[in-house]
Amino acid sequence: MKPLPERLERMVAILESVGREERMTMLVDVAGQFRPVPPNVAQRPFPASHRVPGCESEAYVWTAPESGGTLHYHFAVENPQGVSAMALASILEETCSSAPLDEVADVPADVVYRIFGRELSMGKSLGLMGIVEMVRIAAKRQLQNVEKVETTAGNSPEA
Repeated sequence: MKPLPERLERMVAILESVGREERMTMLVDVAGQFRPVPPNVAQRPFPASHRVPGCESEAYVWTAPESGGTLHYHFAVENPQGVSAMALASILEETCSSAPLDEVADVPADVVYRIFGRELSMGKSLGLMGIVEMVRIAAKRQLQNVEKVETTAGNSPEA
């Protein structure tokens, strides 16, 4: 199994080290730290192209490029009852933003079970895994763009 981005691994390890009740309390606290997508990144009505398929909480994902070629991840969760989606969005924004793209691209969708435990309903787990998958896809796309630029630069006469 490939390693998770360092900050995500630390967060997951903390959550896995505590009992179920304490984990849920921690996740509710993390959800309370959720920061919706800033208006300079996206505004309502949000485009369907950024909506997480199958997410009951109507979650959306955006990225913004950062210096060094990494990404900053932004999220919207339209369902005010979407505490799990808000918690996951907060965790992913905090731990995957600025992380190496190849590591983010390799985050397995089932990291959701390591974060929340196996007690999630199928619908909720699929929606949360969809959030992870959209983050992974964004990292993969950015990696491909970086590789194209490097390949083009390597073929130029000035290189």
